[in-house]
Amino acid sequence: MNQNEYEWVKQTREVLLNFCSELDQNDFTRQMDGFGFQSVREALVHIADCYNGWLGSFILLKTKNPKTSKEDLLQLGLDDIKVRFEYVDSLVNEVFEVFTDHMNEPVQKKIPWRQEGEMVSLTPGKLLTHTITHEFHHKGQIVAMLRQMGYEPPNTDVLGTKD
Repeated sequence: MNQNEYEWVKQTREVLLNFCSELDQNDFTRQMDGFGFQSVREALVHIADCYNGWLGSFILLKTKNPKTSKEDLLQLGLDDIKVRFEYVDSLVNEVFEVFTDHMNEPVQKKIPWRQEGEMVSLTPGKLLTHTITHEFHHKGQIVAMLRQMGYEPPNTDVLGTKD
């Protein structure tokens, strides 16, 4: 993965976020059974938190608590989430810049936001891959939620992006 390829990830995310701006607010926050994160809002925030945790906290040491609290989550609207993804993009860009020649060199440390003292050894490249595949996993769940609500979401697959 490189910065040019990450643009495809951003393009597919933008398609979904633009579609979400057309949702009824009640549908954006509607609790749906059968999904790991119960609403479109919760899933989007979780996606951003994953990037912030693994890249922003573990790799770049920018924060000790990258998870959004339940109280804060309830206050977030789509515009706030879009700002979070702009921050996510800055983290990804920084990982590309700082670790250009070291993407496959293990970083060994404790996970900053966990109480347990276990040490893990992960490479920036593996964590970048994890955060992106994690995003696509939850994006698929969001699309499934939207379909269950009666919406016809657009294609959010990377093959639908511009080259």
